[in-house]
Amino acid sequence: MDTKELLKKVRKIEIKTRRLSDHIFGGEYHSTFKGRGMTFSEVRQYQFGDDVRNIDWNVTARTNQPHVKVFEEERELTMMLMVDVSASEMFGTQQQFKNEVVTEIAATLAFSATQNNDKIGLILFSDQIELYIPPKKGRSHVLRIIRELIEFQPQSTKTNVSEAFKFLSNVSKKKAIVFVLSDFIADAYKQNLKISAGRHDITGIRVYDQRETEIPNLGMVQMEDAETGEMMLVNTGSKQVRNDYSKFYNDKITYFKDSFTKSGAGTIDCRVDESYVKKLLGYFKRRG
Repeated sequence: MDTKELLKKVRKIEIKTRRLSDHIFGGEYHSTFKGRGMTFSEVRQYQFGDDVRNIDWNVTARTNQPHVKVFEEERELTMMLMVDVSASEMFGTQQQFKNEVVTEIAATLAFSATQNNDKIGLILFSDQIELYIPPKKGRSHVLRIIRELIEFQPQSTKTNVSEAFKFLSNVSKKKAIVFVLSDFIADAYKQNLKISAGRHDITGIRVYDQRETEIPNLGMVQMEDAETGEMMLVNTGSKQVRNDYSKFYNDKITYFKDSFTKSGAGTIDCRVDESYVKKLLGYFKRRG
């Protein structure tokens, strides 16, 4: 992709997603994640109606007057976007590929964070860490993230979600708001997710295409595994083959829901032909 075409694409995504974050998500994002961190501000004399749990007993003993600690919102937060760039993300039978929808969702979230003066970082992963952009503020930083999401060429086609969580634990020592965008056709990440969720506020956004949930009956078909590149002849006319695939797919989704829920993390399911705007808004409102 040449520079001119890339800039045009970045601009198009910026206009669409910035409008969404300005008009819709800014306030919702703020009310959902505000107050996650409270910093001690000052001590003042107790007033009727103050929460007795905030009484500062040291100052109260010293002055013989009840005093309470005053806290203020630690408004500057860090958002980390963890994006799956494995080959299965390049799938799509509707108007958009999964990775295009992922880019728009990530951009919308990033602009929402920018509106609240928060930092945004990016982790692109396959079965390895493909790219890490440390958290920073500002529009030009968000545009760089969008640029990478559009044109980045991963070295590997495979997926390892567990590696991504391990990396997150190493680079983010302070609590962050983390959105993981993937189709989650993976497993064996429960343990590292649990460790990460103990420190961070994590949400898994599963972006998928309806067509990948089952194999249609098309007779003998040559298929390629997007992540391994392996070619195979598949008899889609066999009910057993179709049932085995459905079970494989549904097992992965059940693993995703169970792992995130049991770790105390949130989940959003977003089909590529559905409105991610409604999905995100509904999620923010439920949490807010």
